Amino acid sequence: MSTSANESVPGLKQKKVFKIIVLGDSGVGKTCLTFRFCEGQFLDKSEATIGVDFRERTIKIRNEDIKLQLWDTAGQERFRKSMVQHYYRNVHAVVIVYDITKPETFHSIASWMQEIESHGLMGAPRVLVGNKCDCGTPESRLATTYAQRLADKYGMPLFETSALLDSECDNVESIFMTLAHKLYSKQPLRVISVEGELGPRRVTLSRQKRPLRNDTCLCS
Repeated sequence: MSTSANESVPGLKQKKVFKIIVLGDSGVGKTCLTFRFCEGQFLDKSEATIGVDFRERTIKIRNEDIKLQLWDTAGQERFRKSMVQHYYRNVHAVVIVYDITKPETFHSIASWMQEIESHGLMGAPRVLVGNKCDCGTPESRLATTYAQRLADKYGMPLFETSALLDSECDNVESIFMTLAHKLYSKQPLRVISVEGELGPRRVTLSRQKRPLRNDTCLCS
């Protein structure tokens, strides 16, 4: 008996899956951004993320289903330490978020970039997001020119948005769709996702036909 990636397997559907991690200090609105993109609305009651908060959404690019898995990571060091290696595994793209009304969260970007570099992700698509445009006054918000200068330094596009305002929801959409199109254009290997699966686990199938032994399992 043999199988290949081109053969039909009951319960499985071929689909490209991209893992995107969302980084930034605690309180910058990472959870609200991912919730807005995946659920289409603002998350009224948000608590501090402990470890990793996982969401996903399936989109279409050129009539092909693409699944985006968003890993919203804890910004507080005491929650992140035990999870770092886990959520940096098999990452395709990175979103770095800061609060435009809190300069300290903007200054932390350099340390987040160091962490990204230490995990070999400087070559992955990355975007910089200034969140909470609905907060503060124009005078209290970080000037776009400063943020753009830093984004240019690291070769990232800059988005300024609000997860709260419906008028800004197109910007939230653009953040993740920009990454999705960049990733799609790279044409990575297809993966096989389990129908109805809620978690980040996935099943892969071999490209080459090979005999299956009794101890062979497709699950990973």
